[in-house]
Amino acid sequence: MTGEAVNPKAYPLADAQLTITILDLVQQAANYKQLKKGANEATKTLNRGMSEFVVMAADTEPLEILLHLPLLAEDKNVPYVFVPSKQALGRACGVTRPVIACSVTSNEGSQLKSQIQQLKDAIEKLMI
Repeated sequence: MTGEAVNPKAYPLADAQLTITILDLVQQAANYKQLKKGANEATKTLNRGMSEFVVMAADTEPLEILLHLPLLAEDKNVPYVFVPSKQALGRACGVTRPVIACSVTSNEGSQLKSQIQQLKDAIEKLMI
């Protein structure tokens, strides 16, 4: 993590502890094939109503390329959150490239359901 200031438009930004929890769940979702990587894929999951929550990188340049996601997520009542680093998000997604946005999708009978629910509650607390 760098010491530079994060873009104020990147709200709500997860703190260090929540970031670790989010990236951990993203990694598990990738293993369970419940993850869509990239801003375009995240947009599609939101439009189709498949998204549980959306994670975006606050160090995206320019940030505006993913600022349509919070608006869409609010329309669909899907929690969203920013993490500080796109590099870390890419690693959690299981790819070598930086990832600026990803969406954890819903899946019936998934082992991640309770963890996803806990994380959604934590993200919703950030919004208040």
